[in-house]
Amino acid sequence: MPGFALITYTGAKEWPTYHTPINVFRRGDQYIFALTYGSESQWVKNVVAAGGCAMRRMGRDRNLVNPELIIDPSGKLVPQPVSWFLRHAGRVNEYVRMRDAGEAI
Repeated sequence: MPGFALITYTGAKEWPTYHTPINVFRRGDQYIFALTYGSESQWVKNVVAAGGCAMRRMGRDRNLVNPELIIDPSGKLVPQPVSWFLRHAGRVNEYVRMRDAGEAI
């Protein structure tokens, strides 16, 4: 479904693999994830610690790297209607940006 993806990552140390559905927006070779539950979410911590994750979006698997936590009160990282909703209804201003490693999984 457009606007959504399933990310796959491992937990801390030798914990199991997790799959988390999340909103995602593509900008060139980068993907922007709106942190509707904040940067303290466990998936954010695990992906940042691991240096990336796998993502399934629109039937394609990609390897994402270089996670970067961004605070953007302006909401310019996502499309305008989404930005308005996130800022006003959800009060979201935190995002994770990751780069497509350029290789399909």
